[in-house]
Amino acid sequence: MKIIVDFGGGLDVCFENKKELTLEFEEQQIKMTDVITRLKTLCNPKKLDFFYTQQLRPGILVLINDADWELEDKEEAQLQHNDRVSFISTLHGG
Repeated sequence: MKIIVDFGGGLDVCFENKKELTLEFEEQQIKMTDVITRLKTLCNPKKLDFFYTQQLRPGILVLINDADWELEDKEEAQLQHNDRVSFISTLHGG
């Protein structure tokens, strides 16, 4: 199963300045927790602290196919092949 992940608001610096990643999964039943777990292994923590303990940092908007993930059951949301997950930072320097 293929999931497309994109980053906005500067979050790409955590992933070697890549604005988009394609994640491949062997399993056919994928949840957002699986995507987040995979991203934790790819994120460079020295560049940006994308995660806060086991969860995403506050201030990161998450969209599944352009819909707020809070409407889709957040971490438990089921994903389909070729779904697009967007992570957008709402935090900006002053």
